[in-house]
Amino acid sequence: MLGGSVAATASPLPTTVGSVAVSAAKKAPVLVTIRKIPTKTVKAGAKATIKPLVTKKKSTKVTSQVLTVKQGKKTIAKNKKSVGLKAGKYRVTTTVKYTVLGNESTKTLVKSQDLVVKTKTKTKPSWVYSNASWKCPSGYPIKGNASSKIYHVPGGAFYGRTNPEECFASASAARAKGYRASKR
Repeated sequence: MLGGSVAATASPLPTTVGSVAVSAAKKAPVLVTIRKIPTKTVKAGAKATIKPLVTKKKSTKVTSQVLTVKQGKKTIAKNKKSVGLKAGKYRVTTTVKYTVLGNESTKTLVKSQDLVVKTKTKTKPSWVYSNASWKCPSGYPIKGNASSKIYHVPGGAFYGRTNPEECFASASAARAKGYRASKR
């Protein structure tokens, strides 16, 4: 050893390696869930009323559940319990405030979703009653005789001679109502 230096000594390594116990942290139980608001369908010009869809565990108390709705960049409604929406595409944000029983601190849960409100399409009926003439209304060219349950198509042998009781939009509509085709 030279002036002022100390020799380093190594301590022996342990011969056995200890095991380490790793435990995964438990996930906190889900106390409040915001469910997706389904697509709505409305009649032309009508509005669909939407409300927050929230489920909770018994150990929680929901103190507030509100919606904020945007269409594009325009805010349609802010912090409302329910909103009436016309047909269109919207961005809906649901905010829920709740407390866990036994703990007075308020917690907040926020979820955003895209929502579509569709217009209900008008469907025309597949058949109509005859208007008491020898002709069927426009859009219903198939003549049906209710007593015989036989239908006649334009160009058929008895089409011109048949005074219809019911008129159908298609031959399949007549068959669906229990009619059979004329043999000629």
